[in-house]
This record gives sequence, C-alpha cells and structure tokens, in this order.
Amino acid sequence: MRSLCARRGWVVLIIIAAAVLAQERRGGAPGQPPGGERRGGGRGGPAATVPDDNAGFEALFDGKTLANWDGEPGFWRVEDGCIVGETTAERPLKQNTFLIWRGGSVRDFELKVEFRLTAAANSGVQYRSVVVPEVSQWAMRGYQADMDGANTHTAMVYEERGRGFLAVRGMFNRVAADKTIKQVATLGDQEALKAFIKTGAEWNQIHIIAKGNTLIHVVNGHVMAMLLDEEPEGRAMEGLLGIQLHVGKPMKNEFRSILLKRL
Repeated sequence: MRSLCARRGWVVLIIIAAAVLAQERRGGAPGQPPGGERRGGGRGGPAATVPDDNAGFEALFDGKTLANWDGEPGFWRVEDGCIVGETTAERPLKQNTFLIWRGGSVRDFELKVEFRLTAAANSGVQYRSVVVPEVSQWAMRGYQADMDGANTHTAMVYEERGRGFLAVRGMFNRVAADKTIKQVATLGDQEALKAFIKTGAEWNQIHIIAKGNTLIHVVNGHVMAMLLDEEPEGRAMEGLLGIQLHVGKPMKNEFRSILLKRL
C-alpha cells in the first residue's frame, strides 16, 4: 500500500514538473501569462510618453535688445518682443544679409525658433555656418532651415552659397561621399506637410536638431525634412547661427522665443 502511494506521488510530481517546464518554454513563470508578460503592465505595450519641453534650453534673445546679435544697420530692430528684419521699397537689399548670433559657435545642438513672415517674405535660419567676408560682413554660407511667406520651401534643408537644395520638404535624403544626393525615405507628401504650417498673423515654430552628420527639421511638431551628410569636404560640423533677410520684394520677418540646447 505504501509503495502504491509513493508511486502515485511520483506521478503527481512528474505532471507538475512537466507543466512548469511547458510554461517556461512559453516564456513565462507559473501564474504569469505566456511571453513573460506580468499582469498589470510590463513588456506588453509601449512606454508612456509625455510632450517635449524646453528643459536644458537657454534663451538667445532677451526680448528687448539685440545683445549678442550682429546685423546690417537699418534692416534689423526689436519690436513688441520680437526680432524684426524688414525691407521696404525705399530701402531694398542688394544681396542677402544675416543677423548673426555672436554668442559662440554651435556643433551638436537643438534650436527652437518661433517665426512669422509676410506673404512676400523669404528667410531662413542658418546654422554651422561661416561668414563670407569677401561678399559682406553679414553674408553667410552654410546649412539653412529655409522658410518663405508662401511656404513653397519652408522647412527644407538648404545650403546657402553652397550645394543648394539638399532635402526638400517631405524628404529624408543622404549626401554620399561622392556628392550624390540619394533618397533614403519620404516623410510625407509636400502639400500635406505644408498644411501644418500656419500663414498670416499666426506664429510657427521650427525645431532644428543637428547631431553629428544628421540634420532634422521639425515645424509645429511635424518632421518636415531630414539629411545625412556623408560628404567629408562639403559638410560642416560646427559654425555660427544666423537669421536671413532675403533680397526681393518688400518683406517683414519676425522671430521670437529663440532657444538653444547644446548636446
């Protein structure tokens, strides 16, 4: 009788062991769902996200003066807490001019700028750029987050006095070592992305991220253009910041809330 009970006990243990082994092979432990997922959360879904903020950013514009900014006299001023670049029929530009930030150079960084342009305006934010003294002490060459009042080119990656159009709105491009521009992917239809850019009296925010040879342009929370610059002789890894006022019809370009975070 004792022998029979012992045999039955061994059978029960074998059954329990087999169940535990099967559960482990499915990735869990006894009492857990298959796949190792713990009840109440864990690996079963994406982590919660929160909206981005301005932690770690410093203001480059005090809202009152052009301290640390250098521009061609007569074209730049501070008005109602904004930097204003303006041309008129009586005072046109002969060539593109820039308001240059003289607080230092930038390498890996994030920059956020709010902007508002009149319909005929043409402008942009220069970064990792250099001054071209043979043209003017306020002329620049380098990467530009382009913008215009008609939003034809707003948010594209452009290179002023350099390689020109590098990644238009809606494109994720690569500049290869042999200078060939290759399309990596699309970010969306140009016109669909344009719909996220405000016009008239409304303000927009452009968010530029430059990390190594990767450049990202975001407008109002939407990725508009990206570039991988793999051309050693053409790319820039460090340089100056600037704001453009373009030749052309009379225009008024306004900028505020200029925030920089070094990475």
